[in-house]
Amino acid sequence: MSPKDSVSSDKGGGSGAFTPARIAVLVLAVAVVVFIFENTREVRIRLLVPEVTMPLYMALLAVAVIGAVCGGYAVGRRRR
Repeated sequence: MSPKDSVSSDKGGGSGAFTPARIAVLVLAVAVVVFIFENTREVRIRLLVPEVTMPLYMALLAVAVIGAVCGGYAVGRRRR
């Protein structure tokens, strides 16, 4: 029997809901959220010219969102 003849239990052609990459991204996302909300103290952040005082979790969350958007854009362009 050839590999093409064998029928897998997954009907998506190998694109199951829980692939190793998706599990790794989920674990990383949970770790980022825990890290962000463990750092709640006020900090001073200098943005080019102005100095802003804000909770550290807000700055970390903003950077995480920007990184996710840029990473998603880069991965999306690579797969085309």
